[in-house]
Amino acid sequence: MNNMQKKVMIVGAGFSGAVIARELAEKAGIQCTVIDSRDHIGGNCHTERDEETNIMVHRYGPHIFHTNKEEIWDYIQKFGEFKPFINRVKASIHEGVFSLPINLHTINQFFGTRLSPNEAKDFLKEQGDDSIGDPANFEEQAMKMIGKDLYEAFFKGYTQKQWGCSPKDLPASILKRLPVRFNYDDNYYSDPYQGIPLDGYTKVIERILNHPLITIRLSTDWDRSMSENYDHVFFSGPLDEFFDHKHGRLAYRTVFWERKMMDGDFQGNAVINYCAEDVVHTRIHEHKHFAPWEEHKKTLVFTEYSKETEVGDVPYYPKRMTHDKDLLKAYVSEAMGQEGVSFIGRLATYRYMDMHHVIGEALDFADEWITEVSQGRTAPVFPAGSVSEEV
Repeated sequence: MNNMQKKVMIVGAGFSGAVIARELAEKAGIQCTVIDSRDHIGGNCHTERDEETNIMVHRYGPHIFHTNKEEIWDYIQKFGEFKPFINRVKASIHEGVFSLPINLHTINQFFGTRLSPNEAKDFLKEQGDDSIGDPANFEEQAMKMIGKDLYEAFFKGYTQKQWGCSPKDLPASILKRLPVRFNYDDNYYSDPYQGIPLDGYTKVIERILNHPLITIRLSTDWDRSMSENYDHVFFSGPLDEFFDHKHGRLAYRTVFWERKMMDGDFQGNAVINYCAEDVVHTRIHEHKHFAPWEEHKKTLVFTEYSKETEVGDVPYYPKRMTHDKDLLKAYVSEAMGQEGVSFIGRLATYRYMDMHHVIGEALDFADEWITEVSQGRTAPVFPAGSVSEEV
């Protein structure tokens, strides 16, 4: 495509902003300025070497890349070598340590049985509450799928800690995303392509942004007046923040960590969930286990806690309660009335998105934007389907 002689600002140097910038620069010859309020690129995927231990730390929580789309896997590997990594999450409950997601080993260990796959299916069907027709919330979905015992052991307390509310107040769709397996497969994800970049995610995003038409400005807060110097703005920050929270704040849960360094190996696994309600933290991460191809004499342990997002906190998980969806509709309506602005990524569309979703959507949206603008039509405001009737 010929150079459209346009200058674009992209707010946010995470995967959304980086992929959009690269596609616009490479495919349309557009000059892109990427800004970020933080002093580093990478957004919440930012990784860095710890100075004391040399362990690669996922500063904003662990990220394992996984996708079932070969084209996304091929795309991301152009910018860095990915080492195979299987996320084998363990769950600590009062009865012991078990495998997640729930699989045949979990079932047999928890109930003290030796069930075959078919026997386990029949057993869980008996455990489930068949009086529940169409589950109206998370708890009903769990009671119907796996029954009271497994629900209370593995999900009830953890969910209350993670979301800060009763599972009865959460949508059933949250649990529907989690598999129950009737074999001994303890791979947390089902996708065929899974890995972690050898040099960390920040190096991958740095390579995506490495283009002569892309300029990066860090430690730079977005200000509406900046748009005067650009033909278009792609905004990947919080949607309500763009509008100065005029309708109120969209609710998120955030997480924070207590960090400890010690000799040796603390838990022998990358992630252990702490499911009991009377244990305050939700998870413990041991970051050297995210790079099993490396050797470290010391270890870093991060104990994770969840809380409501307050001013100044990093937003992680959109709550999407009824009140939030009403606010979101108001902000989407405002956004659709803007000129020269598009909204991209999980914060600007108020959705939980894995990395592969973010990358795939950014690739598609860049193509759509280039096509529409090059043909003189109005630039799209949101990626297709990102703020549909589900809002």
